[in-house]
Amino acid sequence: MITGLDHIVLVCPDIEAGISAYEALLGRSPDWRASSDGTATALFRVENTALELLAPDGRSEMATRLRAILDERGPGLTSLAFSCSDIEATHHKLARRGLNPDAVSRGASTGSDTGETRTWKRFRCDDKAMAGIKTFIIEPDAILPPTAPPNSSVSKLDHIVVATPNPDRALGLYGAKLGLDLALDRTREEWKTRFLFFRTGGLTFEIIHRLDMQHDVTGPDTIWGLTWAVDDIDAAHARLDGAGLEISDLRDGRKPGSKVFTVKNGTLDVPTLFISHTPR
Repeated sequence: MITGLDHIVLVCPDIEAGISAYEALLGRSPDWRASSDGTATALFRVENTALELLAPDGRSEMATRLRAILDERGPGLTSLAFSCSDIEATHHKLARRGLNPDAVSRGASTGSDTGETRTWKRFRCDDKAMAGIKTFIIEPDAILPPTAPPNSSVSKLDHIVVATPNPDRALGLYGAKLGLDLALDRTREEWKTRFLFFRTGGLTFEIIHRLDMQHDVTGPDTIWGLTWAVDDIDAAHARLDGAGLEISDLRDGRKPGSKVFTVKNGTLDVPTLFISHTPR
């Protein structure tokens, strides 16, 4: 049914500033740029997904509405778009599972630099049924391949972190309804957190529930942060340090054999970690 995560949407105030920030962060240029209907987009594709920057463009009603949202909330991760190979069958299945999808529609984007057109079919699940996260299912007519990066650049998304006030609801939503593979359900008292790990398309959804906080179990889930994988974490650390970003020292990750560092600025307010699973 769902084959992976096609892309994540990051809303930002200015597309050029957003591109500049993520070129520096990821060590790669956008693979696609487009502008239409009051929005400008830039797509950074890696091995297993893509990050789509979305910014207001011009003075249309859509651009004005998007600027108002940014004025209220600031930049941030807003949407998930899962990929599938048969959108009609997936729509039927998710409707029966109570995600209340809207109708399947066709979409298209014409590249600003190339003049080429990409097309897809998609539908949106009901926000309430998805615990407040805007969720789309997409079947692209063709996959935009990533460019080969240097070793210091991001190669793929290791995992995406979603915070939930209701882990049992998340178990049902991501496991039973979306059909992602549940790989771990573990509570770590020393970190005061319950972790749910779901896997799809070569990346992990890490659902976290803080045990030391009061929660409204009916409240929304939120897309919290991203962990990017690199082949050479020493080179990546040196590259970001040379670019003037504020970063932590390298340290051992929670997974044996991993090394990580935190990026503290230049992410458009997205909590960001870099990780390497290759021994240095």
